[in-house]
Amino acid sequence: MDRPVVSIVGRPNVGKSTLFNRIVGRRVAITENNPGVTRDRIYEEAEWLNKYFTVIDTGGLEPFSEDKILSQIRRQAEIAIEMSDVILFVVDGLSGVTATDRDISNILRKSKKEVILVCNKIDTPKTPDDIYEFYELGIGEIIPVSAAQGLGIGDLLDEVVKYFPQNKNTEENENIIKVAVIGKPNAGKSSLINNILGEERVIVTDIPGTTRDAIDTYFTYGDNEFILIDTAGLRRKRSISEEVERYSVVRTLSAIERADICILVIDGEDGITEQDAKIAGYAYEKGKACVIAVNKWDIVEKEDRTYLEYERDIKNTLPFMMFSPIIFISAKTGKRVNKLFEIIKSVYSSYTKRVTTGVLNDIVNEAVILNQPPTDKGRRLKVFYATQIGIKPPKFLIFINDKKLMHFSYARYLENQIRNNFGFEGTPLQVEFREREGQN
Repeated sequence: MDRPVVSIVGRPNVGKSTLFNRIVGRRVAITENNPGVTRDRIYEEAEWLNKYFTVIDTGGLEPFSEDKILSQIRRQAEIAIEMSDVILFVVDGLSGVTATDRDISNILRKSKKEVILVCNKIDTPKTPDDIYEFYELGIGEIIPVSAAQGLGIGDLLDEVVKYFPQNKNTEENENIIKVAVIGKPNAGKSSLINNILGEERVIVTDIPGTTRDAIDTYFTYGDNEFILIDTAGLRRKRSISEEVERYSVVRTLSAIERADICILVIDGEDGITEQDAKIAGYAYEKGKACVIAVNKWDIVEKEDRTYLEYERDIKNTLPFMMFSPIIFISAKTGKRVNKLFEIIKSVYSSYTKRVTTGVLNDIVNEAVILNQPPTDKGRRLKVFYATQIGIKPPKFLIFINDKKLMHFSYARYLENQIRNNFGFEGTPLQVEFREREGQN
């Protein structure tokens, strides 16, 4: 990463995720009073004093726990520490120093990184004398804050930006491609991201629902910069029992909204399901480009044309996403994963494509000549003029004489003509029809 990286570490339930949300300026990480809610590294971009940097929220550290998931949380936090320029060591000002705080401070001192000791839950402007006991951790100066109330955050960030290395880029980057990996639980989303990145980026277990937050990873592929967003698998509503899982669903839907492209991961063993269709429908409604990745292809029993049957089933179940490319992969073995990003780059090109007004009108006029507009009670629909008014997804405005004469099948015909002539693989198109004044 060429941006400064700030990671937030500490034992469970000291307010790390609340501080993370406060720094990035919106509620990204799930915050609950139950320890262990944050399991993975969660990345988000933040800005202070016109300096842009990456913030990493980590799961609560319990250095000597042998629990399977807690040990993976510890590994995720260790990776965050390794890649950080500045570490915010968060302690609970109400609880005082604990044995776990001492263990973590020993780990951080060995890291040789810049560490700022953040004493959280100080909810009054006057600093209580009790916080001075944290000097025994040997970290340095203490910065008191209340992440919940926003007290002291500005002073903290003033200190953070002082430690940014001179060789790091703190300028805003508007060219990052945001890719959300979506799908039902246990389809292999986290495994796919780990394969792409070549590291244990997100916790992978055989327990459905391991990923609870929408987790961002910044990386480069060729000449392009990406943010990969791993999301909690969307369960059926009746399967959502824990309150924290309800938050996870909200995070997943939010991740889709802020993505440019969605990779819909389908479990190759299960085939396309009703749940997959609902998830795909949400991405489509939000106007997102989409690539369909059929995972676990290495263990699917195959005959001569199995992949053609899969493609047919997918298109029958997702007729509204006929434009989306389909790729058969194995996140476990890495089969065709390298081809996935070539497809993503192509789809992003379609998602941001602009068509010149002159060429667009040539295509629309030719389509009208080839297939005359419908009539109603002796009046014929007239198509006057077309122009592109936006991207992400491509949006078109077509002026006509009377919207009542525009049948949905003819609207679909014009949309298909635009798509067929200009490509637009993987992206939905939005076509709006507007009456031109004085032409009814």
